[in-house]
Amino acid sequence: MEEILTAGLAELNIPVPEGALERLRGYYELLSERNAVMDLTAITGEENTARLHFLDCAALLRMAELGGKRLIDVGSGAGFPGLPLKILSPDTRVTLLDSLRKRADFTAECIERLGLEGIESLCLRAEEAPKELRESYDIAVSRAVARLNLLCELCLPFVRVGGLFLAMKGPDCEEEASAAANAAGQLGARIRGVEKYTVPGTEVSHAAVVIEKLAPTPEQFPRRWARMQKKPL
Repeated sequence: MEEILTAGLAELNIPVPEGALERLRGYYELLSERNAVMDLTAITGEENTARLHFLDCAALLRMAELGGKRLIDVGSGAGFPGLPLKILSPDTRVTLLDSLRKRADFTAECIERLGLEGIESLCLRAEEAPKELRESYDIAVSRAVARLNLLCELCLPFVRVGGLFLAMKGPDCEEEASAAANAAGQLGARIRGVEKYTVPGTEVSHAAVVIEKLAPTPEQFPRRWARMQKKPL
């Protein structure tokens, strides 16, 4: 795993902080152990985890400067992309947000076992988050599977004016991004573009939609999840 990560991060031109490879190894081992009973991820094995989880998430470091920033991972699941980003950018302050207790407990255990500081795991629905989290982050990220217009409503309220939302998507997401432009506009943002990349050592292509926060999000957003689904922006 360490050789795959070293080569892949070099290909992405991402420096490796001291202790990062050891922490990614520890993260993998705990993920594998818990996944046997908790069904945290369908991606298993050292090589697949290194490439399709860790290096895939690391690609976001090429799209925004995270050092010293405050970042929230909405719908973090087993910790992707927020935990690898924290390990590879140690001075980024990270919040992992997930609505399912078992996943939030797992990422909290990872944080403790890996000795990470400046990172927290919260069990909350994004649309029910307390007001003190609103527009308090420089960057929001999400690897969730929801449509982008829904993700915009969940994530952009967390982002300060001038900040970014990076939504991880498949390679053919231009149509989805175009369809979400109206939602982004209503939420005080604009879609800056789609950044495509290939996961090192694979032929797997992914993309990140880069969305810039231009103005405060109106107070009525986010709405309740059922309302978002019934009447999406």
